[in-house]
Amino acid sequence: MIFDKLINYLKLDKQEFTFQFNSHPNYPSALAFSDTLNFMGVKNDAYELDKEYWDELPEEFIAIVDNSFSLVKKSGSHYSVYSEKAKTLNKEELHNKSTDFVLLFEKTESAENKSAFDFRPVLYLVFAIIIAYSFLSLSIYEAIFNLLSLAGVYISLEIFNQKFGNASTVIGSICGAATASQTANSCDKIIKQDKTSILGLKFSDFSLIYFTGLAVMGVFMPATAYLIKGFTFVSVIAIGYSLYIQAFVEKTFCRVCLLIISILVAQLVISILFFQNTAFSIGMLLLTAVLWVLIFSAVLYSSNMLTQKENLQKSNAKNLRFKRNYELFKSQLLQNEKIEFQDNQTFFLGNKDARLHLAIVSNPYCGFCKDAHKIMEGLLEKYPEDISVQIRFNYFPDRANEKYTQLLSAFNFMYHNKSQNEFLKTIEEWFETRDESKAVARAGSATQENLSPFVEMSTDNSNADLNFTPIFILNGYQFPDKYDRDDIWYFIDELIEDEDFQ
Repeated sequence: MIFDKLINYLKLDKQEFTFQFNSHPNYPSALAFSDTLNFMGVKNDAYELDKEYWDELPEEFIAIVDNSFSLVKKSGSHYSVYSEKAKTLNKEELHNKSTDFVLLFEKTESAENKSAFDFRPVLYLVFAIIIAYSFLSLSIYEAIFNLLSLAGVYISLEIFNQKFGNASTVIGSICGAATASQTANSCDKIIKQDKTSILGLKFSDFSLIYFTGLAVMGVFMPATAYLIKGFTFVSVIAIGYSLYIQAFVEKTFCRVCLLIISILVAQLVISILFFQNTAFSIGMLLLTAVLWVLIFSAVLYSSNMLTQKENLQKSNAKNLRFKRNYELFKSQLLQNEKIEFQDNQTFFLGNKDARLHLAIVSNPYCGFCKDAHKIMEGLLEKYPEDISVQIRFNYFPDRANEKYTQLLSAFNFMYHNKSQNEFLKTIEEWFETRDESKAVARAGSATQENLSPFVEMSTDNSNADLNFTPIFILNGYQFPDKYDRDDIWYFIDELIEDEDFQ
């Protein structure tokens, strides 16, 4: 299922979104799509809404158009629809091509794309330097030749990335959309079904190697002109092979393939007509051989690494789809013996009448507790009316030093005299700074509080064998060891709605 335009519009990390969506237990349902958006920070609500009420919808919403999740934007009497591609439909066309499913969403800051380093600006800078050098230092025909090489590198890179599921807007624009009778356009049919395999590299991968090599060699013209001319003659074999596959094997022509062939032909003509034969040099030949071996090795390594990563992600998605099944999680949760705490309201947060209660057994000096508290605070922020939380700090006076006693007294003073948000900010600041004096200063009181409730609570924890921290407890059941604490986000909605678990 492809929804690149939608993901780009919401500024989500496509790779992360696809992985989370594919690993959802209900993939590829609307529930899986909605849950994944929620996980990525895009709050949303799904509805089954008759078309007669669609005029009341906001200017932007998500619908299933032509069996694809699509962003729909009202534009006067027409609708702009973004899924794999952008298209414009009138009201009647939209209604005919859509189901009754609509999803209303709200973008938040966490929905911004947090993907890793983007190499494209660096690539464009390198291209710009090569082009500037070529037109300033080389002849016009050599400069045009280098420009064509860079165009070949760019197109080949787009094809290379598309091989690993990163849809290219450029390739999509050149090739066009598939017709109603086709499952894929002509480019997809030629590129994705390429049966060539040399050490795992496809025919399109050699296009990237070839143009990258020419782009590097082109910088050193006219010294390399003789060798470059030889490579352009060899490209005739690739041109003939590609045309044969398109015309006689697949019986369809790929526009992007024809564009690459056009570049190859143009370079062949330029090299024949305008490149002067330079003196043959063994040294230059050896350097060229080393260059091509390095480029070939780099592309081969990148291809293998990305293939392994893609296979691993597919395998992980299947495993996580099984692991994130709510019924499986619930069965693991209920396998633990239920823990009955005494009625203790110390550090009790959220809605006390909520049906889902989370207890976190923690220790301010525990390094792993910081992340557990962040999860707890995130749950309270997102579900303030649906959950309650109790922070259960372990405290034994005979084992605690003076600083810990002061710290816990400051926490206790904040809890009883300040707002819930200020209390939580004090704990959050503590885990960031580990400075007792700042917590005492924030509380505004250095008086030692009555900490006997914490002693009782700690004894309660110890009697239940809750000695290690942090520990999550849901309605009296300890969070299963087979799951990471972060996994609670995948089950929280169902836990809140599950009346059998209350």
